[in-house]
Amino acid sequence: MKRVLILCLALLPCATMAQTHETATLRSIVLEGLRTTHSEKDWFVPVSVALEGLTPEQASWKDASGNHSVGQLANHLLFWNRRELAKMQGQPPAKFSGENDETFNSFDAKSWATTVQQLDKVLAELERLVEKADDTKLQSWASELSHVATHNAYHTGQIIYVRKLQGSWDAAKGVK
Repeated sequence: MKRVLILCLALLPCATMAQTHETATLRSIVLEGLRTTHSEKDWFVPVSVALEGLTPEQASWKDASGNHSVGQLANHLLFWNRRELAKMQGQPPAKFSGENDETFNSFDAKSWATTVQQLDKVLAELERLVEKADDTKLQSWASELSHVATHNAYHTGQIIYVRKLQGSWDAAKGVK
C-alpha cells in the first residue's frame, strides 16, 4: 500500500503539468512556427530580432565571399512571404520571372526601413490569416506554411551569420 501511495504522489506533478498544457492542434502548431520565426524568441532568434537596429549601410554590407547582404536576405523573405500571403488570400501574387536572384538583388538601401516594416506586416498578416482560417483552409495550407516557417528560419540564420561577420551582432540577443 505504501508503494502505491508513494507512486501516486510521485506521479501527481506529472498529472498537474499535463492539465496546464493545452492540447496541440494543427492551428497552434502552425502559429507557433510562424510566430517563432517572426517575433517570438524560442529555440532560435526570430527575424524581427535579427533585423533590429540595423542601419541602411549595415543592411547593405557584403563580405568578399559573395554572401548576400542582410538587406538582400530581408528583401528575399519579404518577396516570398508576400507571395504566399497573396495566394492564401486568393489574390494574384506579384509578377515573377522565375529567377530567384531577382528576389535578393532588388534590395535598395534607401527603402531599408520600409522593407523591415513591410516584412513585419506581412508576417503578422500571415499569422492573422491562420488564426481566422476555417479548418479546411488551414489543412490545405499547413504544409506550405510549414515550409514558409522553415524558409524564414533558414534565412534568419544567414542574417545573423552576416551580422556576425560584419561585427554588428549583439550575442545577448540570443546567438553567441
